Amino acid sequence: MTGPLASCSWLAERLDGPDIRVVDTRWYLGEPGKGRTHYEQGHIPGALFMDLDEDLVAPAGPGRHPLPDRDRFAELLGQRGIGNDHHVVVYDQGPGSIAARLWWMLRDLGHAGVSVLDGGYSGWTAEGGPTTVTVRGMAPTTFDAGEGRTPTIDRHALLSRLGNIQVVDARPPERYRGDVEPIDPVAGHIPTSISVPTDGNLGPDGRFKSPEGLADRFKELGIDPVEPIVSSCGSGVTACHNILALHLAGFPEPTLYPGSWSDWSSSGFPAATGPEPGPAPS
Repeated sequence: MTGPLASCSWLAERLDGPDIRVVDTRWYLGEPGKGRTHYEQGHIPGALFMDLDEDLVAPAGPGRHPLPDRDRFAELLGQRGIGNDHHVVVYDQGPGSIAARLWWMLRDLGHAGVSVLDGGYSGWTAEGGPTTVTVRGMAPTTFDAGEGRTPTIDRHALLSRLGNIQVVDARPPERYRGDVEPIDPVAGHIPTSISVPTDGNLGPDGRFKSPEGLADRFKELGIDPVEPIVSSCGSGVTACHNILALHLAGFPEPTLYPGSWSDWSSSGFPAATGPEPGPAPS
């Protein structure tokens, strides 16, 4: 069985296997419905579509993309034909930033059989993988939520630990610095957090760097593999991409801040700007 990443060739050899479920999570910031449209125009044969805004979030909660209730999400998986015995391969348009969210959520349900398609839909088509416009429904099954393995933290607990915990920020550098803020009410970053944009996890081919290359990247950024790590981003989605990359690099399981900057910046909590992490609030 493959690990956290599945290659396009690995999936192509097993695409028709009864124990495989493929999920398309293509999504585009500020363009609701575009991912579903692209899915309808062409997708990997047999792939289900799950929308970030409709399927992978709760109706309300901290931040723009709050995590859904575990039991309700497990029920949704079963309704879509995903069971505990299936190996799930998740893809998005390419970078894996959205796919990693579902990868994280499935692991949070105790489901180890999940992989992100390395290179995503772009990589699949570039390698000549088949595509279809036919939507193939799966018979409903049962998915039972198991013991979660993926820790989370809320803003109050995080605030109390700043200075004693490593925070990595997955957003683009210009948003981290506070040069621009197109979505949230305050520009900048959580004090003490380190800028770790997700595009640095990928090589020129759009696929994840080797475990050694990822480990070198994180260490060069000053991230200590021994100390606890909290992963943050804009709304708890691309933070999962850094969690996946840290996992591949052999680092201990990071903690997700689900609300991330969308929650923090709406709370009145202190913000830092500029290229440096800044000191912990007094």
